Amino acid sequence: MRRTRVLMIVDGIDDYAGGAERFVVGLAVQLSKERYEVFVATTRVAGGVLLDVMRDADVKHVDFSRRQRFDVRALARLLRFIRDERIDVIHANKFGSNIWGTLLGRLARVPVVIAQEHTWSYSGERVRPLLDGRFIGPFSDAFVAVSTADRDRMISLEHVRPKKIVVIPTAYIPREDASGGGDVRAEIGVGAQTPIVGTVAILRPQKALGVLISAFAIVAQAHEDAHLVIAGAGESDAELRALAARLPVRDRIHFIGLRQDVNAVWGSFDVGVISSDFEGTPIAALEAMKNGTTLVATRVGGVPDLIEDGVSGLLVPPQDPPALAAGIERLLDDPAECAAFAAAAERRLDDYSIDRLGATMEALYERLLARPGRRAQRSRR
Repeated sequence: MRRTRVLMIVDGIDDYAGGAERFVVGLAVQLSKERYEVFVATTRVAGGVLLDVMRDADVKHVDFSRRQRFDVRALARLLRFIRDERIDVIHANKFGSNIWGTLLGRLARVPVVIAQEHTWSYSGERVRPLLDGRFIGPFSDAFVAVSTADRDRMISLEHVRPKKIVVIPTAYIPREDASGGGDVRAEIGVGAQTPIVGTVAILRPQKALGVLISAFAIVAQAHEDAHLVIAGAGESDAELRALAARLPVRDRIHFIGLRQDVNAVWGSFDVGVISSDFEGTPIAALEAMKNGTTLVATRVGGVPDLIEDGVSGLLVPPQDPPALAAGIERLLDDPAECAAFAAAAERRLDDYSIDRLGATMEALYERLLARPGRRAQRSRR
């Protein structure tokens, strides 16, 4: 029997990929090989370790190298691929791919078209919410949100019909540290008893890491032996380093670059921090939970779905360095409470396993394919 052909579309996958791209790869690998033939299409950039992960799992990757927003030739190649391969399910991810996946899917008469938004970040914008509400929502078969907060905003601000929205959070995607991971404490020259506050993130404005640096400057006054570690790379790197260099505590702020050994890095922190202005379901939070690192995080997007304030971590308002500093100090001052929060957070991870959420996504595919006329549409293609 012919397997269902699923095409997952995302703008790009490389070593700077965020949680959305890692989820796409993790889901593509997880989907049943007996039931699904899976393709992952990148339309802009492709490279890095995630491509190796797909290759090792025998997931087919196709790259269309779109050089600009309206690259007609690249989009025409993608449309031809969809038709030639007789794709049954298009699963597009993030705004740009949601637009093109929905449009091309309908032009190619694909039986099921799913759009997925990995975080709602359109405050102050007009065009994107309009396109979500007037185009992607009506012309897709399902619109996946990764958090209850995102679902509520899609309904209230974009006027997407509630019955079109399905909430499926981002899954925890296990990954092995290369060579077992490094020794972060040795790397920055501190001992086992030195308190380390840290984060792992792509260095971009969304992550509001300047707020974390400012908060650490407050923490450092009371905790004179504490250090801050920021792991990651990205467009905000130079700006953040310049901010840190202006502070009296600059010698205790360490930028350790882009890392693949994230388990070792998270495991080296006494307190983890997510200072973002907006999030979907941050994979960084799930990785911290897996490695027993208690988080102080901003109360944004899907973070409250993950962390129960005062039970499995601490939540603070965004853009509030004093509040973030107070949360960090509370955990540094009470290791027993910090450990209790970490244990409670780790117990929640089963709800976010890729096994469970992969099965949920498969069930969505099958439900949509089983609707009247969809099987017949599929057989005619």
